[in-house]
Amino acid sequence: MEKIKYTKNELKKQKDNLKRYTRYLPTLDLKKQQLLVEIRHIQARIDKLNEEIKSTDDRVARWVDVFAEEIELDKFYEIKSIDIKEGNIAGIDIPIFDDVIFDDKEFDSYEVPLWVDRAVDVVKEQIKRKAALDVAHQQEHVIREELRVTIQRIKLFEEVKIPEARENIRVIRIFLGDQMTAEVVRGKIAKAKIEKKKLKGNNA
Repeated sequence: MEKIKYTKNELKKQKDNLKRYTRYLPTLDLKKQQLLVEIRHIQARIDKLNEEIKSTDDRVARWVDVFAEEIELDKFYEIKSIDIKEGNIAGIDIPIFDDVIFDDKEFDSYEVPLWVDRAVDVVKEQIKRKAALDVAHQQEHVIREELRVTIQRIKLFEEVKIPEARENIRVIRIFLGDQMTAEVVRGKIAKAKIEKKKLKGNNA
């Protein structure tokens, strides 16, 4: 606990602190709720992408079994770029998946099986899903870290700052009250002494 001064100015400062803490706390609570909701949304998106990736992997595996030809599909395309934008949730910056840009390689359709076109499209879709999944995990990490910091701040205000300010206000009020009482008593004693001197003077 920081050292406080037992003055009226300090009392005002502590009251202002308490007002600021109690006003800021609901904002932190709201932010916490927003982050929790966003984490649930991201987790649902991660689950959906994982299901789609598994389903596609299973489908591709069946194709491989049917078409026993070993063809390296990645020679028909090249990843040019993975585009990621920047978004904002509850005041924090997060990455947002936009698209995967491919550079398609030319090939002679007469020299490859008919199913290769569709297989390449499926593989490219899968790459996009995996890129989106990677970004979703990044989002979750960023938001969970912000949630951790927000919860720490809420605890700091609830368990330390607000009780500390209230206790400081109570102690300063008691001190100032005692001082005022002491001044009143000293004033009465001084007045009594003056009256006593007056009486002595009148009796002389």
